[in-house]
Amino acid sequence: MSLTNRRDLYAGLLFLVLGVGFLIYAQDYSLGNSRRMGPAFFPTLLAVLQVALAILVIVLSTAKQNADDEPLPETDFKGMGLILASVLVFAQALPIVGFAVAAPTLIVLSAMASPESTWKERIWLAIILTISCILVFKVGLEMPLKVWPWNS
Repeated sequence: MSLTNRRDLYAGLLFLVLGVGFLIYAQDYSLGNSRRMGPAFFPTLLAVLQVALAILVIVLSTAKQNADDEPLPETDFKGMGLILASVLVFAQALPIVGFAVAAPTLIVLSAMASPESTWKERIWLAIILTISCILVFKVGLEMPLKVWPWNS
């Protein structure tokens, strides 16, 4: 048994770590049984399925028909940092400035992670997604969403 696909191995290891992590985290709650499920039943079930998927992906990474000769691309730490920063800025700005300002900020910052997007695309994407989200969540679903800083 030899490794033929590093991408699948890394993906399987990531699934395995996340699955085991969720499995450990879910044990803080009552599991219950199949008739009377507790709050940990469904997360535990999903974590076990994810661990099984991880093992399958790791095993398949050694299969000859799954060989991958392409080198792994370099990790784009700048892009990952911009996306993480955009989510953190959104979470901090939303209660202060409202959705109509926080959402476009999130969209423009995260779109900057891709060198292929232009400013014109970023601005249009921010406008269209913000209006769509306001229409869906505030108008359609009637959620208590603070759209503007002066709204509560």
